[in-house]
Amino acid sequence: MGQARQTVERLQLGLTLQRLRLNAGLAQQEAADAIGRSAGRLSQVENGKGALGPDELVRLLDLYDVTPEDRATVLSLGKASRRRQPRAGYLDTLPDSYLRFTDMLTAAKRIGWYETGLMPGVVQSEAYVRALIGAGSTVWSEAEMAERIGFRLESQRRVLEVGEAERIDIVFTEETLLRVVGDESVMSQQVVHLLGLLDQHAGLSIRIVPLEAGNHPLLGGNMVSLEFENASPVTFASAIWGPSLYFDQPDDTVPMRQLFAAVQDIALSPQDSRGALIRFLARST
Repeated sequence: MGQARQTVERLQLGLTLQRLRLNAGLAQQEAADAIGRSAGRLSQVENGKGALGPDELVRLLDLYDVTPEDRATVLSLGKASRRRQPRAGYLDTLPDSYLRFTDMLTAAKRIGWYETGLMPGVVQSEAYVRALIGAGSTVWSEAEMAERIGFRLESQRRVLEVGEAERIDIVFTEETLLRVVGDESVMSQQVVHLLGLLDQHAGLSIRIVPLEAGNHPLLGGNMVSLEFENASPVTFASAIWGPSLYFDQPDDTVPMRQLFAAVQDIALSPQDSRGALIRFLARST
């Protein structure tokens, strides 16, 4: 059987199945044997290049001993992955969408992340995370905020410590440093955190778009670009509220990645951006 066209739904299904299998402590061959498939075929599925039938998914989920919530999500992803009709973007409306986003970040070989006025999530310090999420106290309960904080920090750990990324390109606008999240001490800790990450991760690049750059193609927006070893590129646009939107078709991903490259070109160089961070700290002390 030939490989199916890779889509976000198939990639999310595959990465979710891989995570559940690893959580169950099973090798790929063991899982493949349980559904009468080869390890190679299951590898295709886990890499987003194949789909499984409902009965096969049910047998895997029984083997992995998953929660009812995970079972419902995987079966919904399985149904979506078998659709053949073309579509533009994919709107992830299933529960725990940010867990699947983290799966994709962790699997990507190259990550490009741009934000206007906000520190990109993967490089936020713990104090910044707590202050940012704490601002939603009128919406979320204490338990919900604690869960969100814990998930954000665990997501960072997965991406930076165990992820596949060989290159992470972070770009944010200068107003990100000027907008105080929490208080001045939180912002100082955030900059110290960025400088520490640069020292710890050779594949990490941080670039700042200066205020004097004026208008540019991504002004006021945000995006994430993901490149994989065994899958087509995916781009992602997050939302303040509600489901997030993914793109996996070249008509969308190519121009979006070109926009990211254009913003990189007008940003300060990595060396000059490091200097700007150091000057920010000097002014803060």
